[in-house]
Amino acid sequence: MRAMVLRSPGAPLEAAELPDPVPGPGQALLRVLACGVCRTDLHVLDGELTRPKLPLVLGHEIVGEVVSSAGRFDAGDRVGVPWLGWTCGECAYCLGGRENLCDGARFTGYDTDGGYAELCVADERFCFPIPGGYPDLQAAPLLCAGLIGYRSLRLVGDATRVGLYGFGAAAHIVCQVAAHDGREVYALTRPGDEAAQAFARSLGATWAGDTAEGPPVELDAAILYAPAGELVPTALRHVGKGGSVVCAGIHMSDIPAFPYELLWGERVVRSVANLTRADGEEFLSLAPAVPVHTEVEAVPLAGANEALARLRAGAVRGALVLVPEA
Repeated sequence: MRAMVLRSPGAPLEAAELPDPVPGPGQALLRVLACGVCRTDLHVLDGELTRPKLPLVLGHEIVGEVVSSAGRFDAGDRVGVPWLGWTCGECAYCLGGRENLCDGARFTGYDTDGGYAELCVADERFCFPIPGGYPDLQAAPLLCAGLIGYRSLRLVGDATRVGLYGFGAAAHIVCQVAAHDGREVYALTRPGDEAAQAFARSLGATWAGDTAEGPPVELDAAILYAPAGELVPTALRHVGKGGSVVCAGIHMSDIPAFPYELLWGERVVRSVANLTRADGEEFLSLAPAVPVHTEVEAVPLAGANEALARLRAGAVRGALVLVPEA
C-alpha cells in the first residue's frame, strides 16, 4: 500500500510503499477513504509529543470502508477511527468511566499506524459507525476536531457566554453545537484575521474579534483551541467569577506566570485529555441533529507535507482532509 511515513521527528513525511497491514484479534482491516489533518499530527511531527512509534504513519481522523472484520462490522460498512485506539479496560480510570485517562492507552497515528495511507487496521471496539448523510470528506473532522471539541464544550457545563480562542477545525464545529444549544459564542482569533472572524459569524457566533481586543462582555467560560500558553492568563481576564478556562489541546506552549488575582474568585483552569467512546457515541448522534456542517478541502495523500505546512501557517478555513489517489 502507499503511505506517507514519519521516519524521525522534524523530518518531512516520506512517500513509501509498505506491506498491506494484517489485522490481529479484534481488529478490522479498513480501506482509507479520507483522513483529516489535525494539529496533533503537527505536534507528533515536530517532536513535541515525544514517544511516537517510529517509523510511523500519522493520522487519526480516519473514515474507512471495512474490508474484513473480527465480527462487529460487515464488509463494506463505513466506520470512523479516532485518536483513542485502545485502553486496558482494567485500571481504575477505565472502570470508573474515564478511559481517556488510561495510563496504558494507545493512540492512533502515534502508538499505532494511522490513516495517512491506503489501508489501516484498528481495534473494532474503538471504531464508530459514520452517521448517514455525511460524505467521507465531511465526516473526517468529526473524529477528532468534533469529538475533542464536544468534550471541551461539555466541560464548561451550562455556561451561556462561551469564548472560543482560535477558530480552526475544532472551533468551527463547536461553534455550531454551542449555538444550537442556545449559547452565545464569542470567537477570538489572531489580530487581523478578519476572514476567520467572518467565518465564525457565518456559523452562528454572536461576536467575533481578536484576542488583543477581547470580547465585549464578560464570559462565563473560555475554551482554548490555539496551543498558545500565553492565552491562558488572557482568557482568565475575560471570564467572570466562577468561570472556567478549558485548554483543549494535547500540547501547549508554556503558560507564563500570572497574578493570583486572575484565578481568584473560584475561576478554574483545566485541560481536556483525549476522549471516551461515550463522547464519540453522544457527539456522532448529535451532529446530524444540529446539523453540524464541516468546511473541508480535499488534498491528495501525496500532498500531506504541504497540508501540514498550511495548517502550521494557519492558512486553512475549516479542515484539510487527505484522500488516497485512485
